[in-house]
Amino acid sequence: MRHRPTSPIPTAALAVLLALAAGAPPAAAAEPRLIGSFRDWDAYRVEEETGPVCFMSSMPKKQEGDFSRRGDVFALVTHRPSDRSWNVVSFVAGYSYAADTEVSVKVGSQEFRLFTDGDTAWTRDDGADRSLVQAIRQAASMVVRGTSSRGTRTVDTYSLAGSSAAFQAISQACGAERG
Repeated sequence: MRHRPTSPIPTAALAVLLALAAGAPPAAAAEPRLIGSFRDWDAYRVEEETGPVCFMSSMPKKQEGDFSRRGDVFALVTHRPSDRSWNVVSFVAGYSYAADTEVSVKVGSQEFRLFTDGDTAWTRDDGADRSLVQAIRQAASMVVRGTSSRGTRTVDTYSLAGSSAAFQAISQACGAERG
């Protein structure tokens, strides 16, 4: 299993993204620039000291589970050229995942198993990232199943409308060599 950073995008940028999603005014530090909105996906670019980071994000259209409170939930695909890191898929759950559990992601007829770390789920390797991104770009919807640290099972359903255009936008904005 490869090591992942604790956040798929810079912490300050994630805070701004969450504020934007909640309709709050964004903070000034490390503010991501919206590249474009593509149906149900948005594409962003943010500048870090080491160079640009480009990511696309979407929120689920439907959230199911026996929960009374839950934080913001996102699917993300990130390019970080300075690290030669492309097509990194992650899911922010809005809660801490149960320890030593996996998240199931179903896209069309394909199913992917992701490992969890805190409130984020990741693929295990670059090949799985590429396969999952390809599936996301071709399918109509995606279902993500996870279990919180309190044992609550959740099912999040995402629309994939606009995902291919958002992917093209982040790839162009970060000079992605892979697509």
